[in-house]
Amino acid sequence: MSLDTASLVVDDDGVARCAWASSSPEYARYHDEEWGTPLHGDRPLFEKISLEGFQAGLSWITILRRRENFRAAFRGFDIDAVAEMSPADADRLMLDSGIIRNRAKIMATIANAAVTRELVRDRPGALDGLLWGFAPPPRAAPPATRADVPAITAESTAMSAALRALGYRFVGPTTLYALMQSSGMVDDHVAGCVRARG
Repeated sequence: MSLDTASLVVDDDGVARCAWASSSPEYARYHDEEWGTPLHGDRPLFEKISLEGFQAGLSWITILRRRENFRAAFRGFDIDAVAEMSPADADRLMLDSGIIRNRAKIMATIANAAVTRELVRDRPGALDGLLWGFAPPPRAAPPATRADVPAITAESTAMSAALRALGYRFVGPTTLYALMQSSGMVDDHVAGCVRARG
């Protein structure tokens, strides 16, 4: 059986990984240590929503390489601290070359923090519970090839609708399916990948 190099690559270290992870050391580390690993907690998931929102229209490596800059700019994605950011803070961030300088995405992150603060104020864990409530049952087997990995699902569409109803922005179904992948709500490591479950 030949290797489907569009889906799976054996890197120089002899490890079989999803092909997308072989394009850079940062991607390989992210693939091996984070992508598809279950992530919980209101703050970590708020960070994921924020970064996935900034990624819209860009490659994930662009965000990944700036992640520490985003964390510094957005006060460690502390929900209360980001919710308190002002228009002057947004102006300052528009001058920060270490992040993506998109005013709509910056303002959405601040607004999303305010929505999240209200959501979790009296119910810590409410964002975690809301998002994970859309996780589908585990796959019986890993996707055979990259072509078997969707960009959008019924679950990500429903999650998007629920978040938009609460007032979240930059939370379209494709963005949220990427969040589901990165936070381990779904496992899209392809068959043969060292990280694939099942």
